[in-house]
Amino acid sequence: MTETGGKKQLLHLVFGGELESLDDVQFRDLTGLDIVGIFPDYASALTAWKSKAQSTVDNAHMRYFIVHMHRLLDPEDKSPK
Repeated sequence: MTETGGKKQLLHLVFGGELESLDDVQFRDLTGLDIVGIFPDYASALTAWKSKAQSTVDNAHMRYFIVHMHRLLDPEDKSPK
C-alpha cells in the first residue's frame, strides 16, 4: 500500500445529503449528494465532517458521513479508524 511521509494512507470519504426521514439512511435525492472529498487519514476527514455538519445544523434532515475507504479497499487490514 502506498505510504506518504512514512505514514500509511488510510483513505476516508466524507459525503452528505438530505435524508427522507430521521429514522433511516435513505437520501431524498442521490444526484444532490454533497461529496466533500477524500482524505488521507481519519483526523482530516473528521475535521471536514465537523465543518460540514456544523454548517448545516439548521436542517435536521441534512447528514454527513465518514466512510472508511481503506477498509473497503483492503478488508484484511486491521488498522484502527
